[in-house]
Amino acid sequence: MKKNLIRLAERPAPIRLGAFILTLLLLWLPLAVPIYLLVHDSNLESILTLVLLYAVFIFLLKLWGKYVYHQPQILRHYGLEFTRQNGVDLVRGLAMGIINILILFGLESLLGWLVWQQPKVFLLKIILEGLLVGLGIGFAEELLFRGWLLDELQRDYSPRVALWTDAIAFATLHFIKPLEAIIHTLPQFPALVLLGLTQVWGKRWRRGRLGLPIGLHGGLVGGYYIINVGELTKYSGHVPDWVTGVNNNPLQGVMGVLLMSVLALWIRGRTERSLHI
Repeated sequence: MKKNLIRLAERPAPIRLGAFILTLLLLWLPLAVPIYLLVHDSNLESILTLVLLYAVFIFLLKLWGKYVYHQPQILRHYGLEFTRQNGVDLVRGLAMGIINILILFGLESLLGWLVWQQPKVFLLKIILEGLLVGLGIGFAEELLFRGWLLDELQRDYSPRVALWTDAIAFATLHFIKPLEAIIHTLPQFPALVLLGLTQVWGKRWRRGRLGLPIGLHGGLVGGYYIINVGELTKYSGHVPDWVTGVNNNPLQGVMGVLLMSVLALWIRGRTERSLHI
């Protein structure tokens, strides 16, 4: 068994990735099937199975690190370390994400493309919900894509290849859904690729720590959640929705792509500067 695991560490990245995903499914499915059979509320079913999937994922990561790579602290190796610096990075990233969302909506407001509205719900509740949802999604997706997946890619490929493969995989895996839904949300693909690139550069800028990517991801998701769920804006219709965002999703519009482009270039510049110091 140990010899097989040692050989697995020496296999090409696609084989290692396939072995990990297959093992994850074999561990998760026996636990998830009873939930699908017994829980009839589709929202509760989705939440329970997704939380369970990530719990099994983290459990498997620890076994993967210990027995495949002989790295008992694999989560720290991925950049998930509980230090003051990583905490500062997380708060910094959270602020950056929220500020960028405010800049996007603020600019569209100045151009007359939307108007701000009084909240129709208790705003503090929505803010807290948005931060929790944003940080939860940020933690889960960054540990998966900028933690485990990026590490596996970097073990075999150049930093550039790992960067682009990780970003494209990140964007592509957001489209595991029915064909009609894929076609409907396809305009957000470029923005998701840009976000994937930004997050890899952000991690490299912060010397491999995940705090900034988690915070930035959480700030972008949380900021949009607060504005959208809180119904704080209303589009004027002065420009087509492909400019501001199809289905009111800024990532599905030209303005969202421009925002992500500027953010990506800024973080890339910081990364290159820090690596040459």
